[in-house]
Amino acid sequence: MADPSESIHQLKIDRSAPPPTGRRWPWLLAVAGIVIVGTVLWMLAARLGGAVEVETDIARRPPSVAAASSVLDASGYVVARRQATISSKVTGKVLEVLVEEGMRVEKDQIVARLDDTTQQAQLAVAVARAEASRAALAEISAQLRNARQERDRQRDLAGRGLTSQAALDNTEAVFDELAARLETGRENVDVADSNVLLAKDALSNMTIRAPFAGMVVTKNAQPGEMISPISAGGGFTRTGICTIIDNDSLEIEVDVNEAYIQRVVPEQRVSAVLDAYPDWRIPAEVIAIIPTADRQKATVRVRIGFLERDNRVLRDMGVKVSFLGSASPTGTAPEVQGVMIPGAALRSDENGNFVWIVRNGAVERRSVDLGGPRDRPQVLIKTGLVAGDSVVSAADAPLSAGQAVKTTKGT
Repeated sequence: MADPSESIHQLKIDRSAPPPTGRRWPWLLAVAGIVIVGTVLWMLAARLGGAVEVETDIARRPPSVAAASSVLDASGYVVARRQATISSKVTGKVLEVLVEEGMRVEKDQIVARLDDTTQQAQLAVAVARAEASRAALAEISAQLRNARQERDRQRDLAGRGLTSQAALDNTEAVFDELAARLETGRENVDVADSNVLLAKDALSNMTIRAPFAGMVVTKNAQPGEMISPISAGGGFTRTGICTIIDNDSLEIEVDVNEAYIQRVVPEQRVSAVLDAYPDWRIPAEVIAIIPTADRQKATVRVRIGFLERDNRVLRDMGVKVSFLGSASPTGTAPEVQGVMIPGAALRSDENGNFVWIVRNGAVERRSVDLGGPRDRPQVLIKTGLVAGDSVVSAADAPLSAGQAVKTTKGT
């Protein structure tokens, strides 16, 4: 029988023995090669197979350096200087409405149609009467030509003494009567043509068009409802189809306490902050001070215009404004040189700081110089960009110069 201690000694590991050798490096090289080839193919597919989706933002001018020392603060609302509730000139039933809220319309674009069955019939009757008037005029003209020939014949016979004076007078009377009827017929044709124009105008009133280009903000009527230019019929008759505003006419209205109105002057620079975007300062300036005061509130209304446009500015948004004081002897507040971009759009490598800008559906690398700290939500770019440049703030895949992209608006 075997000794148990010998069996136990056989289970010990001999650590002095050399480790077994194997051929692992070919497998490692193969795996590394597969990874490299896959990466290259993925980058080529991203470059050639389709556009990379990116988020963009706009490089904007920074607020005035005098923003920290504003002479007056106030609050108000964004209003549209140019807006209209589109209605009809006549009462009628809505046949179709061709707009929805948020849709942009161009000048004279059709927004709705009313039931024009009656107007079509009236136009047909007016056209028929005009044609009948022209036919009657042609008939009278033919009769007048015959009467003129008869009159000339009678005059010739009377000159030779071959006819009586009564016969000549009769032909003269017939000619004069037909000449008068011809003038009346011409007037009837003019009246008939005017009736045709009136019928066409009444028919065109059944098609409602936009008076100017703008954005639809409210839709008030639906097909089947009655619409009228004046309020009638209680709550069953609409007075408007929709309301449109001209976004280019958006401005700020604030009520300034009359005790401080002397601090506000026309063309004064203003820094505006929307309640919806508290970190975004919008450069603006005073357009006008309304020359009247509200005795109940003891305020004076001030109109402020935006110096740059952005789709994020919406009508009726709340806004806080800072009226900026003079920062120089000339009375004008100097601007900080450069533009502001989101910090997420700034990138850097061994060659320095740069951003990706979007031009014609592709990205372009642009080297930039910073004008302040880079660890901020908004970074000041001193050189390399101008206001209005579209910069990439986020991308779904790595970018390279010339890469095709699909852009979405950043928030």
